[in-house]
Amino acid sequence: MIVEPLTPAEPHALPGPLLTELTALYASNRAFHELTGDFPDPGDIRPEQVAAALADELAQPGAEVLLARSEGRLVGIAVTLAHHPDPADPDPWLGLLMIDAGTRRAGHGRRLAAAVEDRFRAAGRTGLRLAVLENNPNALAFWTALGYVETARRPDRAHARPCVVLRRELAPRKIRGDVENPGPAPSQG
Repeated sequence: MIVEPLTPAEPHALPGPLLTELTALYASNRAFHELTGDFPDPGDIRPEQVAAALADELAQPGAEVLLARSEGRLVGIAVTLAHHPDPADPDPWLGLLMIDAGTRRAGHGRRLAAAVEDRFRAAGRTGLRLAVLENNPNALAFWTALGYVETARRPDRAHARPCVVLRRELAPRKIRGDVENPGPAPSQG
């Protein structure tokens, strides 16, 4: 899987083929959009709606949109926030992780989640939070299977929808069994 950021200038003028791919990915997740209410008609998601949604995401300070490709095909998107608007919250947030419904159960969601975690781990962050709508038990099961633990229940900031807040520690990645990855070896001088 190749994960690349969408540059901030792009959502206002996404190239046609990319916008077509993104719209297809969003449209493939009709059941999710019925739960969220983010689109007026989840059965008819339009390119201009997707472009506006991405522009809104990237307008947030510290936001990043990541595109995941497998064998050249767009299979997922993740939206992250380096700093929560609440200054008392030290963790970055994962605002959205969506996988093309036609490619589910192929491991793309787990790989994209791991890539997001690795990006924050490499930046020295020690935890990652996300919120799952209470009416989305499949998402809750996915995240808890990945080791995320419930820390709170509260409404989301944008729409006051009931959510479960989850967090995962971002311990250093382990390599070769149980040896921690300490970073570069000290120079021998």
